[in-house]
Amino acid sequence: MKVLVTGAAGFIGFHVAKKLLERGDSVVGFDNMNDYYDPTLKQARVDLLNQTATQNAGQFEFILANLADKIAVDQCFQQHQFDRVIHLAAQAGVRYSLENPMSYVESNIIGFTNIIEACRYAKTPHLTYASTSSVYGANTTMPFSEKHGVNHPVQFYAATKRANELMAHSYSHLFQLPTTGLRFFTVYGPWGRPDMALFKFTKNIIENKPIPVFNHGNHTRDFTFIADIVEGVIRSSDQIAQANPNWDSNHPDPSTSNAPFRVFNIGNNNPVKLIEYIHAIEKALDKEAILDLLPLQAGDVPDTFADSTALEQSVGYKPSVSVEDGVQQFVQWYRNFYQV
Repeated sequence: MKVLVTGAAGFIGFHVAKKLLERGDSVVGFDNMNDYYDPTLKQARVDLLNQTATQNAGQFEFILANLADKIAVDQCFQQHQFDRVIHLAAQAGVRYSLENPMSYVESNIIGFTNIIEACRYAKTPHLTYASTSSVYGANTTMPFSEKHGVNHPVQFYAATKRANELMAHSYSHLFQLPTTGLRFFTVYGPWGRPDMALFKFTKNIIENKPIPVFNHGNHTRDFTFIADIVEGVIRSSDQIAQANPNWDSNHPDPSTSNAPFRVFNIGNNNPVKLIEYIHAIEKALDKEAILDLLPLQAGDVPDTFADSTALEQSVGYKPSVSVEDGVQQFVQWYRNFYQV
């Protein structure tokens, strides 16, 4: 197949594109390589994608452009006929949305609109896009299920992602465009983002610097290893969304529709306390952390916990990599990449 992967220089997009190339698909990567974090890490990912394509006799083309640039997006779709579109580009980061909300409007709202419009006119067989566990916001019923309401986001980042889900449903309904939204739960692993906890904690522990531990390490996260996320993304993309024939408008299921629309959680279904996550990093590094215990930050939710039953039933996959194994793989990559 020919697949467009937006955000291909990003953490999740890179891993998805690499896996597609390894199985023989042609991939067009689209990314603006912004400086939200170190662009040299993004370039290293793109270099590896080119190398992977060569090794697997696959085809990889990289487009350096901004998704908010409608002309660039339309040109991409005019030049290529995509069998699948996997939209993973977004302005990432929960806390940054408190400082620079316009960046989220440009990437997560305007960029998403340009992609879904292009899919509409190209009659793309299936659009799969990244949402987030953050949409559960003020919900406290655990585990989080796609059948729960998600209309109380507690950060602007989450609000933009919830908007994407609603926009996707409208296009699925109006134009019969099959869409699948994937709510990722705290993704981690090799080639991860430098602004995420695992990266920052590993770096600071190695350099004998204190690590900021919010909520005194008591909040829990459903940490999900990157390989599990990738498998869920690709299986979801391969299986085109269908209308739910049993959908009842009097008792609407928020995760499906009478249009070809669906939403899945992708999470490990095994929440871990932050302090236990830190202990896993200490074990992998064989070094003790210096903890700077702090209160819960504005915009943070205390706990996340994914019910991934729908994903398992629909595409036959359940995330399974343990935090201990996943952290070990990240630390090994970090030491090799940064030669420490």
